[in-house]
Amino acid sequence: MNPGTGRGTTRRTVLAGTAALGAAVTLPLALTSGTAHAAAGHATAEDPAALRARWHTLLTGGAGLDLTDERIAAAVARTGRAATTAATGLDPSRTDGLFPDLTSVTLSNHVTTSFKRLATIATAWAVPGTAQYGDAALADQLLAGIDWMLTHRYGPEHSRFDNDWDWEIGSALALNDASVLLYDVLGTERLTRITTAVRHYTPDPNLWRADRQIATGANRVWISTVVAVNAVLRADGDALTRVRDALSDVEGSGANSVLAFNDRADGSAGTGEGFYSDGSFLQHYKHPYNGGYGKELLNNLSRLLNLLAGTGWAVTDPELDNVRGWVDDGFDPLLARGDVMASVCGREIARPSKQGHASAQTVIEAVVRLIPSFPGDTADRFTALVKQWIAEDTYRDFLAVTDLASLVAARRVLDSPVPARGPLVAHKQHPRMDKAAHHRPSFALGISAYSSRIYNYESIQNENLHGWHLSDGMVLLYTDDLGHYSEDYWPTVDPARLPGTTVVAGRPANAAGQRTTSTADWAGGTALPGTTLGAYGMELRAYGSSLHGLKSWFCLDDVIACVGSGITADTGPVETVVENRKLRDPHATLLIDGKVAPTDAGWSARLDGVRWLHAEGTGGYVFPQTATLRGLREERTATWQEINLKYGTDTPVTRPYLTLWQDHGAAPAGAGYFWLQAPAASAGRTRQWAAAPPVELVTDSTAVHAVRRRADGLLAANFWTAGASASRELAADGPASVLVRPEGRTVTVALSDPTQLRSSVVVDLARRGLTVVTADPGIRVTATGQGTRITADTANLHGATLNLTLKRS
Repeated sequence: MNPGTGRGTTRRTVLAGTAALGAAVTLPLALTSGTAHAAAGHATAEDPAALRARWHTLLTGGAGLDLTDERIAAAVARTGRAATTAATGLDPSRTDGLFPDLTSVTLSNHVTTSFKRLATIATAWAVPGTAQYGDAALADQLLAGIDWMLTHRYGPEHSRFDNDWDWEIGSALALNDASVLLYDVLGTERLTRITTAVRHYTPDPNLWRADRQIATGANRVWISTVVAVNAVLRADGDALTRVRDALSDVEGSGANSVLAFNDRADGSAGTGEGFYSDGSFLQHYKHPYNGGYGKELLNNLSRLLNLLAGTGWAVTDPELDNVRGWVDDGFDPLLARGDVMASVCGREIARPSKQGHASAQTVIEAVVRLIPSFPGDTADRFTALVKQWIAEDTYRDFLAVTDLASLVAARRVLDSPVPARGPLVAHKQHPRMDKAAHHRPSFALGISAYSSRIYNYESIQNENLHGWHLSDGMVLLYTDDLGHYSEDYWPTVDPARLPGTTVVAGRPANAAGQRTTSTADWAGGTALPGTTLGAYGMELRAYGSSLHGLKSWFCLDDVIACVGSGITADTGPVETVVENRKLRDPHATLLIDGKVAPTDAGWSARLDGVRWLHAEGTGGYVFPQTATLRGLREERTATWQEINLKYGTDTPVTRPYLTLWQDHGAAPAGAGYFWLQAPAASAGRTRQWAAAPPVELVTDSTAVHAVRRRADGLLAANFWTAGASASRELAADGPASVLVRPEGRTVTVALSDPTQLRSSVVVDLARRGLTVVTADPGIRVTATGQGTRITADTANLHGATLNLTLKRS
């Protein structure tokens, strides 16, 4: 089992350089002579038992678990209980299915789930301290179970059905794990049968599906993981070489590399699937998926790096260092106290198993696994980050739910003297996937848009059937109610009234319009670096109707100014949803201009002349221009199966909701809205802001939206058309998003092209005598008769913000 050199070697092979992450220290390996691919001082793995031991440790926590440690003992007990549950109904004497509830020969997830249950039982068999540990009769039953699956469901003599993922990835991963755990009792003949079956479906780390398509993004890492563990079981060093090179896509000259950003510095085109330098992650071509496929890519890559580190197959592609950017920009801004923002979780939001902060657990486990491989300063920074993530999630105790290996590693991280990072306070936009995240000390807020570049939502495999409006300006608010988007939110929320959206009322057919781009290009915004100040917006052109409108969110620290204009449709009624909140307390107080609204379920009312609202446990809403709203309290009952036929249960669940919306009427022409959202604000603060709004509306035309913060004069504007003027002091020559912040003698300006189509943006400031202090490359400043002209080169920036600072001379 010797490291080798893959065919088609290019600059992207491991010979190109040594990345810090490739040098992770894991279990000791037998030292042998090095090879051309082994970094100096590293071991090569001539002994396949050493690599099996590494994978075994990832599955069990390794030898020497301290069973007197309460946390370890609890995790061992969880492992045993999970195995007991998984073993329910296991009967290798059956003819219709190994488990009585997994007998389908048309649903491929029954095959994967059967293998997963066997792997769960095998884990308990391999972990000291469980009731199942080393039980000979259980081992025989597990071997008989594997034989049953190979005889009746999985292998060269069987035809695949339904979803390729189950055959090539899901089932293969679980069977590989069970085989590593049971290796010493498998026997040569059974092992050969297992590895042959897996190779039948998954022979190549570069290709997948029955028609052998090129694997991309998370699928490539999954496939590579399957091939790698299968190679370890077979002691096949050449296959490990191909796995290592597949991560960099040596055979494709790097076009499908999972390590390189898709927007590469050298200008070469990536596959379009995977991470971008702004932290965006796309899978299935144009679906934002950090919290779905993105987290799985990070998770499985961290396991692969752990397996191969320090060997002749260690990944030393210099682009492996991009993983640090994935964590900083692609995960940290999208986590809100243990919850991954639903706008980037794709169809996984419709799976009951993925609620309760389960997705964030996967992210934390991956980063914990990677920390030992980061260089010193980075390791300390991510240690501080993981400590913060674990500490701030008081809804789900990471240490009480994670696997044994991650628990052992996390305890080492938590025992470090490095202090926790502290809450994230930042405004982050992801132009490559039309999303924005706003973090303040007391809340976080996510904005979900789409455009001609990004799909609206995904509904495949009969999942996420009601995701119609997930990108129609949905605003998700994360407060100290950490379980808000857990505990059955997605099946019970009214999917036709998601908060922040503007919609034609009604319920489309299941999965209607999924995988659709907009006909509009304008989606994005701009942000002032180092602050929580950002302008965001989208031109809404709804799927399946003539609804059109312009929507803006000006995120100004603790206040979000929400502006809409030009809301027009041939038919209606059309609504803009102010809030739709699952109530922690069904009788939470709603104040309407200081008066308490009824708290009974079923309350419904037209609210005329509203100046402010306060929802207990949620925050305040100020309407500087009085508004007519509709309010509704209801107990909503649904089943998960209504939104997910594949994984949903048919047990009804009921949750209390408070919904507030603005009714624009039937077939509106040029309707609009304006309100200030004050998340987590007290009733007193909301009343105070209603009396003296901290943000004023400058204009809400179909040419430009603009607001001004009274405290410092900050001006924020989204320009929709050419030649628009936000006020007498700010104008733009076309679509643009602009922030202007005066501070003493300086003026800071941030701008972008949210259409991502313009080669330049020209902004005129009616301020004379300004000179440049600092400016990003591509910005030119000239004096005009009326003031100062800023010309910014925006070609190929893909919506990124440009910044400059000016001062009065």
